[in-house]
Amino acid sequence: MIIGIISGIIAGFIASKLTDGQGKGCLVNLFLGLVGGCFGGWLFQQFGLQAYSWAGEIVVAVVGACVLLWGWNKLK
Repeated sequence: MIIGIISGIIAGFIASKLTDGQGKGCLVNLFLGLVGGCFGGWLFQQFGLQAYSWAGEIVVAVVGACVLLWGWNKLK
């Protein structure tokens, strides 16, 4: 549980830095990382890909969060 929260914060922070160049805050980064992890897992599954390590899960969550942030910025 704690590792999942830490992973979510890290993934959300990396994704927000990649898309906007600035962090969004701890809670927003956590939300982005957790939702991005779910979305990224679904997205990677559609292509037949799977993460086998903690680093792979971070990559999946970052990709998912980046896609979500990109979509959110397009809606603004």
